Amino acid sequence: MKTQRSFRLHSAVAALSCLVAFGAAAQSYPSKPVRMIAPFPPGGTSDVVARLIAQKLTDALGRQVVVENRGGAAANIGHEIAAKAAPDGYTLLLTSGAAMVNNQFLYKKLNWEPAEFTPISMVASAGMVLVVHPSVPATNVTQLIALARARPDRLSAGSGGVGTTSHVTLEVFKSVTKTRITHVPYKGGALAVTDLLGGQIDLVFSDMVPSVPHVQSGRLRALAVTSDQRSATLPNVPTMPESGVNNAFPSQWWAMVAPRGTPAAILSRINTDIVQFMKAPDIQEKYTALGLFARSGTPEQVLETIKAGMAEMREIVKAAGIQPE
Repeated sequence: MKTQRSFRLHSAVAALSCLVAFGAAAQSYPSKPVRMIAPFPPGGTSDVVARLIAQKLTDALGRQVVVENRGGAAANIGHEIAAKAAPDGYTLLLTSGAAMVNNQFLYKKLNWEPAEFTPISMVASAGMVLVVHPSVPATNVTQLIALARARPDRLSAGSGGVGTTSHVTLEVFKSVTKTRITHVPYKGGALAVTDLLGGQIDLVFSDMVPSVPHVQSGRLRALAVTSDQRSATLPNVPTMPESGVNNAFPSQWWAMVAPRGTPAAILSRINTDIVQFMKAPDIQEKYTALGLFARSGTPEQVLETIKAGMAEMREIVKAAGIQPE
């Protein structure tokens, strides 16, 4: 009995010591710069969102939050690095629906799992825009579908890489419209848009960030957006349903996560900061200009978004006949 009481006492003391240590860590956090991994190359939406959030977190935390681009393998490299990082609050990861959800269905083997991360908050969502090179003889989606059917496998479509939202959206579009379009994967959506500008490929289902400036300048032609509503950034561009394609396309979102085991007090502080600065007029204006929607909320909402995305992606993969690599 004495041994049991002694064990309980030591356990209670140990638990209290952990709580005190975590509390002290949160109070002194951060004592050095924080690394934020952006798992895509510079210039794309993930990179732009990461830098906006990093600046806001730098202001809120009083320590530099440094963006580290670790692109490649459809964001799997960056996620693997983040999953192996020490869970001390000094490594954060900007994840996306494409990586956290899509990759689970598109790759037979991954060196990381969603369960290796703890969610903090959503930070952004957006639709995609279908853009074509001006040389493509199509000014709307109906004409593009007719062109693709008349030229099977001759039109080429770039994407940000296998498993990215741009790739999955392309596969859904091909399945629904019964067209054959050659897929050309790149290491990031910005690189695909660059080749589209040069005429090396014909079309891209693109994030708003790398493509909108070129649509506005006339160097690219926007045919439709995949969101349910028109974009405030491109108000004259119709939605896919308005263009006659009534099908669900994969949702696109970004969230902040940390390696599993990161102290709850630190996660709570970062969540509070994100929720607060997402309401600021300056970030709302910047997001709108980029074609993004500002998002924030609880860690539970991130988990629910992932769960819903898994169910959505399962149906998309089945309907489009997509096979894992």
